[in-house]
Amino acid sequence: MATVDLFAIGNALIDQEFRIDEQFLQQHALQKGTMQLADAETQIKLHTSLIATQQYKGQASGGSAANTTVAFSALGGKAFYACRVGQDELGEIYLQGLSEAKIQTSEKSLSTGITGTCMVLISEDSERTMQTFLGTTADLSSLQIDFSPLTQAKWLYIEGYLSSSDSARAAVLQARQLAKENQVKIALTLSDPAMVQYARAGLDELLGDGVDLLFCNEQEAMMYTQTDHLAAALTQLQALSQTVVITLGAKGALIATADEQFQVDGRRVHAVDTNGAGDAFAGAFIYALTAGQNLQSAAELAILISSEVVAQYGPRLALADYAKLMQKSQQDKVAV
Repeated sequence: MATVDLFAIGNALIDQEFRIDEQFLQQHALQKGTMQLADAETQIKLHTSLIATQQYKGQASGGSAANTTVAFSALGGKAFYACRVGQDELGEIYLQGLSEAKIQTSEKSLSTGITGTCMVLISEDSERTMQTFLGTTADLSSLQIDFSPLTQAKWLYIEGYLSSSDSARAAVLQARQLAKENQVKIALTLSDPAMVQYARAGLDELLGDGVDLLFCNEQEAMMYTQTDHLAAALTQLQALSQTVVITLGAKGALIATADEQFQVDGRRVHAVDTNGAGDAFAGAFIYALTAGQNLQSAAELAILISSEVVAQYGPRLALADYAKLMQKSQQDKVAV
């Protein structure tokens, strides 16, 4: 197997997207802007109601870390994705999508059970609310992960959604140890306010004694640090990571290290769907770092890519669009 730059671990989910009204969220007791776990029966009931009453926008291979890995690979990086899917039609679709994005996977990823699904509900204000049936990925463990590519990687990327699974956390701890033994940098995303609220102890375990790069949005940052002030949240998070990146939506992103702190402005677009925006941001940011760019340039590329994701339905761009946007970013810098 060829050497990879990024080794990512996360849940494998097929997204079903729907444009919905606010009343629908209330009717189904869904907390806007968060992810909620559900069993198979509850997922089927929600899907049936969505099909009958709301606007279907399409299906896409998803999963937070997978979206990040796709962005990283489409920009030119070499990546491996460790996950678990069922030996069913959705599992085949999922792995085929990764293959088309030139992302390496392992035969170990194919397992018993049903491939997970995520109902992605897009409100009129573009905010995404999710209900997830994890399926077989709920039992992701080290048995489904080929750790060999990690020993030569530059980055290990950990999805915060794994904080709710005992077996997945154990696999992540194994990956963290291997990364440290081979001088591989570690990045982690808090993923979702719901993970901070309901799986805080699991996130603490994933963070361990700290990481090299931490991604979160403004709400997650303040929830995790239990403060109402972003500056105070940033100070606390810096004790957990050498570099902290807090995304601020349309306001851009705040980046901090021990030596510097700065904010990069956002990019104005017509937002229709925020699903996958943070994932794309992380993928572009890490790619830029592996390509030798500084934090400022990495944030600028990440904002460009993620803002384009927000301007369309679905968690990923067409594969060719990532490279086109990177070329545009480079041309804009030359013009300046």
